[in-house]
Amino acid sequence: MADQVKIAFFDIDGTMIDIHTKKPTDTMLAALHQLQEKGVAIVIATGRAASIIPDFPGVSFDSYLTFNGSYCFMPDGTEIFSNPIPTHAVQRVMANAAAMGRPVSIATARQVLANGVDADLADFFAIGKVDVPVVDNLDEIVASEPVYQLQVGGSAEEYVALVEGVPEARVVAWWDRAADVIPSNGGKGRGVLEILAAYGLSPDQAIAFGDGRNDIEMLQTVGWGVAMGNAKPVVKEAADDVCGDVADDGIYHYLRAHGVL
Repeated sequence: MADQVKIAFFDIDGTMIDIHTKKPTDTMLAALHQLQEKGVAIVIATGRAASIIPDFPGVSFDSYLTFNGSYCFMPDGTEIFSNPIPTHAVQRVMANAAAMGRPVSIATARQVLANGVDADLADFFAIGKVDVPVVDNLDEIVASEPVYQLQVGGSAEEYVALVEGVPEARVVAWWDRAADVIPSNGGKGRGVLEILAAYGLSPDQAIAFGDGRNDIEMLQTVGWGVAMGNAKPVVKEAADDVCGDVADDGIYHYLRAHGVL
């Protein structure tokens, strides 16, 4: 595997960053630097918007997979892949959420906004150290800008109702109290394939690390998908291998043990 890996995809929360400390360790930063020194491209693969990606001091990623794969781009802003949710589908999801008594956050390429906030949505955003930005004209923004993702607080029992009558969208989730709504033909696996194509690489030249259910497609798309030690059991079962806990710098030690670093 060591000589084969040319590109590495990393989820953020619970993978590169412990959700309790909310920042990368010096060891994680060293792993990223050492990968690039060996000629391995490093890619963020997150459900987050580009505008709320945390700082990785001294690290310049080679490309970004955001909104669970719906919007991928290079550091200079060059677009690799754009896959927004159709406007009418966004509006229907918002209507479904309203009927459930749930406020909604929408993400465009340039901003993340919400029409309200409840405890679940507030706590979800707090994981990334971000406040929920509430506006009173969300419907106008939805009608004027492509929406790549919606985020709604709630449990798995609410997912079906959230996308009822919306074949163009589906739910992915990595946290038990919130859902990401993405294009039905999207996901981190789709984003990975688009980035690999842009680099002229094949899946067997890629490794990926993740901890959430929304990472499963990514882990199954690359040649070597690695679940974090702190991942859900369903994620570990879907992965090719399991590394140590994010709190124990599991990625660094795994890459060292397998000769990638």
